[in-house]
Amino acid sequence: MSAIEPPSVSACYALAVLSATAEGTGRPGPWTSPTDRLAVGEMRALWDEVLGAVGAGPHTGLLVGDRIRPEGLHILGHLVLTCASLADAARAAERYHCLVSRSGTVTLHRRDGVGRVRYRPTVDPAAMHPQQVEAIVSSMVRAGRWIAGDGWAPLAVSFTHPRRGSAEPYARVLGCPVSFDAPETAITVADEDLDRRRPLYDPALDALHRAYADRLLHRLSAPVTVAERVRQWLEDAALEDAGPEGPAKELSLSVRTLRRALHAEGTSWRALLDSARHGRAGRLLETTDLPLDRVAPLVGLSGATALVRAFNRWEGMPPGAYRSRHRPASAERDGAGRG
Repeated sequence: MSAIEPPSVSACYALAVLSATAEGTGRPGPWTSPTDRLAVGEMRALWDEVLGAVGAGPHTGLLVGDRIRPEGLHILGHLVLTCASLADAARAAERYHCLVSRSGTVTLHRRDGVGRVRYRPTVDPAAMHPQQVEAIVSSMVRAGRWIAGDGWAPLAVSFTHPRRGSAEPYARVLGCPVSFDAPETAITVADEDLDRRRPLYDPALDALHRAYADRLLHRLSAPVTVAERVRQWLEDAALEDAGPEGPAKELSLSVRTLRRALHAEGTSWRALLDSARHGRAGRLLETTDLPLDRVAPLVGLSGATALVRAFNRWEGMPPGAYRSRHRPASAERDGAGRG
């Protein structure tokens, strides 16, 4: 099975970004659960909106990240609040950051009396604004203050991208020297700060949070095939002009790689598209009174004749007979009454 897990971001983080804009409130998103996932392209579009808003500037990402609250990181935020130390929180971020975002990784490296918490994007740099990276780093510094206190600051912060805007807001928000065009994006912390234990620590509550995070991690890590991802994409696609370019872009694959992956799973784009047309045509016939020449274009077929041919192939009967068999008697009477 050639499962490919595309980069994605949690809905709770997307909503937190919207809520942390200069206005302090964000529009509600189309998500029903904090663990819903957005494709990286959708998150980039959300940041386009944030950075294009009135009042946005070169430090918007930095300021948004500093306003992120624990609930914006869902279980990871609550877990950080119950960690025994900054080092413990950094190790939790290593393991569970993917619950917030799969577009980058967090790692802790310790040497010569200091630790470096590194952030590395796992997507094409063009898929993320530099301000998105700044928001992630400033939110990690803010999370450190949840443990160490509001007066805490790292030794240094570095970014791989060039600085935009004045240096003062970086020093004020991060509380330390900040460098740009650096070899890595990282937060440098003294070992004594990393290892200082909190005076009040509840291991039972910490274990409870980790157990829930592990369950979410297992669910997120469960393999999902490329074919299933394509089926999910087709569920909401306009079938009249659907092509493999659409799901390939969402999965961050080339069309050629997408086709190869589907072939390895024993299917093809054409077969999945045909199945999606079959399913949508059946639902339209079961739930609406649309004539066949209206149903056909909605499922990507040229006309009523093509729909009849397809339905005979799918169901062994014409669409009219299928509709009569699957529509409840009351619906048929209502339709007859309207006729």
